[in-house]
Amino acid sequence: MSEVFCDLARGKCKPCEGGVPPLTQAEIDQLLPKLKGWQVVEGKLRRDFKFADHYITMTFVNAIAWVSHQQGHHPDLAVGYNTCRVEYITHAINGLSESDFICAAKIDALFEL
Repeated sequence: MSEVFCDLARGKCKPCEGGVPPLTQAEIDQLLPKLKGWQVVEGKLRRDFKFADHYITMTFVNAIAWVSHQQGHHPDLAVGYNTCRVEYITHAINGLSESDFICAAKIDALFEL
């Protein structure tokens, strides 16, 4: 395993154009406990966030957009009045990659601010 697995939030996403296998279940099982509140649902890395109001929710969504742009790896978002569901999957490999876990850890760090 790479060093990035040890400290996900400090990692940098690697572009994935396909041709590499998704993470194995054993690798997923090793990485998932390093995240706060994330789970794998229907093959996607998912977490639901709840906020006090719409303004804080949208501020969080915009921060996710900035991180996603910087990393070149973008989640699917479902946004409500005071909720945001974040889902990661690496579409090029139709599965989870190290980048999904790196970005999830970065989102966890944002939420802690």
